Amino acid sequence: MEPLVRYVSNTTVPPTIVFAIDNSQSMELFSDSVELRTVQERLQQVRERLEEQGYATAVQTLSQEQQVQSISEVRYGSETTNLSQMLQQVQDSYAEQNLAGVVLLSDGIVNQGMSPTYANYGFALYPVAVGDTVPKRDVVVTSLRYNKVNYSGNRFPLEVELQHEGFGGRTANVILQENGRTIASKKVLLRENQPIQQVPFQVLANGLGKRHYVVQVEPLQGEFTTLNNTKHAYIDVVKGKIKVLIAAAAPHPDIKAIRTAIESNENYETTLFIPSLNELQQQDYDVAVLHQLPGRMAGAEPALNLVRQKNLPALYILGPQSDLANFNRLNVGVNLRTTGQTDEVTAVPNSSFSNFQLPENATERLQEYPPARVPFGEISLAPNTEVVLYQQVGRVRTNKPLLAVQTSGDKRNAVLLASGTWQWRLQEAANHEQPQVYNQLITNMVQLLSAPRNKKRLNVYPVQTEYTSTDEIRFNAEAYNEALEPIYGQNITLTVTGEDEQARTFPFANGENQSGVNIGTLPGGRYTYSATASINGQRQKDEGEFIVEELQLEALNAVADHNLLYQLASNSSSRLYYPQEVQQLEQDILQAEHKNVIYSQEELSDVVDLKWLFFLLLGLVCIEWFVRKYNGSY
Repeated sequence: MEPLVRYVSNTTVPPTIVFAIDNSQSMELFSDSVELRTVQERLQQVRERLEEQGYATAVQTLSQEQQVQSISEVRYGSETTNLSQMLQQVQDSYAEQNLAGVVLLSDGIVNQGMSPTYANYGFALYPVAVGDTVPKRDVVVTSLRYNKVNYSGNRFPLEVELQHEGFGGRTANVILQENGRTIASKKVLLRENQPIQQVPFQVLANGLGKRHYVVQVEPLQGEFTTLNNTKHAYIDVVKGKIKVLIAAAAPHPDIKAIRTAIESNENYETTLFIPSLNELQQQDYDVAVLHQLPGRMAGAEPALNLVRQKNLPALYILGPQSDLANFNRLNVGVNLRTTGQTDEVTAVPNSSFSNFQLPENATERLQEYPPARVPFGEISLAPNTEVVLYQQVGRVRTNKPLLAVQTSGDKRNAVLLASGTWQWRLQEAANHEQPQVYNQLITNMVQLLSAPRNKKRLNVYPVQTEYTSTDEIRFNAEAYNEALEPIYGQNITLTVTGEDEQARTFPFANGENQSGVNIGTLPGGRYTYSATASINGQRQKDEGEFIVEELQLEALNAVADHNLLYQLASNSSSRLYYPQEVQQLEQDILQAEHKNVIYSQEELSDVVDLKWLFFLLLGLVCIEWFVRKYNGSY
């Protein structure tokens, strides 16, 4: 009959009050220190009394790593304020814990994330406001506008935005420094009716690599604070644009599509050579794109000779006019044997190709491209060649390459086995407005070909080239044997040196999972690094540089924003409290009469699955048998 037993278990969860503390630097910089400590102690007392009344409580700060047991222990060191993120974390963490309300201690200054007034929270919010809302006499460098990448020898604009309060009619001196040396300065008249003014500089980009500039306003007498008088700019000075030669035997729509895709990256410039239209310009090219060259038509020999003489990396695009016999003699990683027939194929990305990444939507968009014609026959790849795109015939994916690249050896070359790809770009633009995948495929290929060959056996690099002073900085490392095969477990010594010439050393070993080394956070500035290791008894070394941008967001605004806190309270049908009203806050929470929540869980079980019932019946049977045996009956 299989009878069922129903179990009902009840769990009582008391109402929870979370004390969310804005532990940003502005709280300590621009609030009365005595008042701030006092309100912390009072809130801790409120917390203890709420616990005595049966409430559950917790403390939440902006910094997840700062775990505190008491509100009085909170330290104000966060360099940014994102109240929206903190309140969302509270809502997510206590969604199943009967969250009754959140007491928010803040000055209302937000400098990261969206404004919390636009969010809907499922709990009562009790803001406690600290800080001064009266504007201070101050001059602030609010922002710097500049291009992060500039070309060596060029002048680039650096625009300083100044904001002032109470200094109308006064003159401020704005100084621009590089490596502690003043390279420019300007006297600026602070206009009474213009609180925000722009101060432009024209800076000469000297040398190559990372450059660190400091903009500073000399302090004026009577300023409330000078913490916001300085801001830093970090730029990367590179050599001139990458020059790309595009050569073809005859005009073709592909040329326009490829040229437009390449020039979508402002760091590249192209030069076109078609024998019947123009002469070949003799320049120092970095990479070449050869459309159906070598070809059956004469006239393009100057471009092929230039590629051979300069040993230029090249992207070869095959088509009906290609001379495949001469192409095979070039030994560029792909060899074709064909009878002259063609196939119509679509493109499928190779998921194991890792030299560059295509957008996440690349697979879907590639499937939308119209079929391209490729030579039909046997295709063989050299050992140093990787496939970027495979051919797909109808719905059948083949192992034949559509786009392949040589990734090792003295020179990189790539081969695209299809012409007519202008239709790909046109189709993607029609479907998605922007041909993102086509442009990125071409520019990534040009970038890969033009990059200098890396013959180093030790390659150590930061995961990012730019960090902020709150980011943890991580380095990865790659080591290779004499055959340039990756090897692991090598002992590496990393030395990082800042602009103060102080060196920090970090020993670690490279792993197969690229765990690398985490060197923690660093103050803002330009840093150089060097890494050394002994690989098979030979000393190997790698060097580089990176930037840490100093965050000064908390020093920018010395005026508390109590209007934001008032709006937060109104959105949750609460009110705004001030430090002297903490007692009223406690009374309002208690008068709200937040109730316990009872969670019930029902479970149905077969009686035959109850082990205790089985052993009970077994025990009764054994007792009956013993009693009968004892009394002499069966």
